Parts: sequence; C-alpha cells; structure tokens
Amino acid sequence: MSRFVALMTLFLCGWSSLVTAADKNLEIGYMPIIPISQAFIVLEGDTLEKAGVSDPKLFQFQNGPAIVQALLAGQLDVAYLGIGPAMVARAKGADIKVVASNIVEQISMVALGELSPYFDNGDAKTAFARFKADKGRKAVISTFPRGSVPETVLQYWLQKQLGMSSDEIKQNIDIIYQGAAQVQQALMTEAVDGAAILEPVVSIIRDKKSDATVVASGSGMFPHQPGAVLAVRESLINEHPELVKALVKAHIAATHELRDAPEKAVKAVGKYVGGGRLPSKIVLNALHNSHDQFEADPNAIIDGTRTMRDFQSSQGTLKASVDLDALFDVRFYNELIRE
Repeated sequence: MSRFVALMTLFLCGWSSLVTAADKNLEIGYMPIIPISQAFIVLEGDTLEKAGVSDPKLFQFQNGPAIVQALLAGQLDVAYLGIGPAMVARAKGADIKVVASNIVEQISMVALGELSPYFDNGDAKTAFARFKADKGRKAVISTFPRGSVPETVLQYWLQKQLGMSSDEIKQNIDIIYQGAAQVQQALMTEAVDGAAILEPVVSIIRDKKSDATVVASGSGMFPHQPGAVLAVRESLINEHPELVKALVKAHIAATHELRDAPEKAVKAVGKYVGGGRLPSKIVLNALHNSHDQFEADPNAIIDGTRTMRDFQSSQGTLKASVDLDALFDVRFYNELIRE
C-alpha cells in the first residue's frame, strides 16, 4: 500500500506541475521593430500552444525604457527588448535573465537631404560643424530615449568613432528622444535632419525619401554592438524551465529562417511591424538589410555588452553596477546547440 501511495503521490505531483504549465498565462512585451523578428515568428507559430500557453497576453511598447518600467512594476514574464534597457532593468532589481540574442550591429545613422551632403564631402567628424556654419543652426537628430541601444550607439559613434568632444556635440547637434513611430514621423515630415534608428524605419525612409542616406551603420557606429535580446523572468525559469527551453529552441529556428529564408518570415513579421500596414516589399527589404545581423547566440554578445555597459556607466545612463554573469543565462542555448 505504501508503494502505491508513493507512486500516486509522484503521479499527482507530476500532473500538478503539468497543469500549472498548461495554465500558464504568459505576459509578453515587445516593440514593433525588425530586430525582434524572431518574436513574431514564434508568436505566429505553435510553440507556445505546444508548451501549454493557449492565450498569451501581448503588450506592445514604443521604446525600451517603457518596457523597463513594466518589468519593474512586476509585469511581463517574457520581454523582447534592447540589451541596454535589459541592463537597466536588472540593475534596478528586475529578476530577468537574457537567454538569447536577437541581433547585433543593428543601428544605422540616416541623414536627410540637407545633412547628408556634409558626409559625402569632407571629414565625417566635421560634418555637423560645417552644417551649422552653412545653415546657421544645429543639426537635429532623433533617436530613442536615453539609455536605449540606439541612443547609446549614437553617442558611442559621435564620441568614440568620430572623436567629437561633449562640447562639440552640444554646440553642433540637438538630440531629441522619441519612440519608434515618432522617429519615423519626424523623418517623414523633415522635422529632423537625421536619426540613429533601426529597421524597418531605415527601409521605410529610404523608400519614401530619395535624398535619405545611411551615413554610418553597424560596426561603423559601434563594433560588435549587442542589440535586441530575449529576456525572461527568473521565476519563469525556475517554475517552467521546459517552457523557457521551448522558447529558446523556437528562437533559434526563427533566426535560421530569418537568415536562410526571409521570404517565409514576411507574413509573420509584417503582422506586427508597422501596424501590419507595411507593404511586403518593405518588410522583406528590411529583413534582407538585417540578414547578417540576426544572431541568436547569447554567448556572442557578452563581450559587446560589457563594452556597452562600461560606456553607459561613463555616460551616466547606467547608474548601478550590472553583473553580466547574473544577467545572462546561456545554458538553454548551449544545451540546445549540443542536442
């Protein structure tokens, strides 16, 4: 009888765990941008349903800092966000772990017609000063809020790559901070002269504005820059490790699809990016432009994250120390690659 009771106890405990996993109602936060395209492929597939998540709650954000606030408020089990905001969230006490990378070297500096010629002719370091001397005003550059990946990359480019001092930047550039939709609108209406931004905005603006030029991108702005990542709550890892593993496995498969067969991903990505209203050719062009940057391996971005962490600390946008060993959990990825 005691063996029967013991077996029944084990069975019931296992059943209880299965029911809990099946009833798990995930809260997933994301931004409608190309760098988290893996998320859209996963959301449109059957991974979550097979893992017992029948009705995930989706929350859309226009920038990373807004996702940070949601994480700190106890919302979101899963977040697709920039590594910069992920570090900020972890530093402020959010129990999140980065379990996969999405993309690297994702930011481009787009200049509109009045500004772009100053990069075509002459030293890039003096482009903004020459623009101001000729136009009688500073160049206005839009990017995401302070502490975001685009803003960090912009500052790194100006200071480290172009060698501009803080005074030179203040004297020649007005930087404004906006969400993705607002950056796109500012470029479309020419309320700004350029932007440090990511896809699909780059492809949209180049399609609509014949004088828009990418004057710097990828490694030219910040070599080996980490970008968007997949982060999950530690509580989710502890309570439902198989669900997290399933997410990472689907994430890896989605990355292969984006690199090897982007045409297959257009429908899923297009549903979430640009309010679902972007022409398929724009979505596909944005995916093609990001082809070499899609990267799922979290191990590949740790060194770049350390560089970004140190730079953000020097800028004052990361005010607390971040232990990267505590931020990253690479075991799921490593286990899946070995299988």
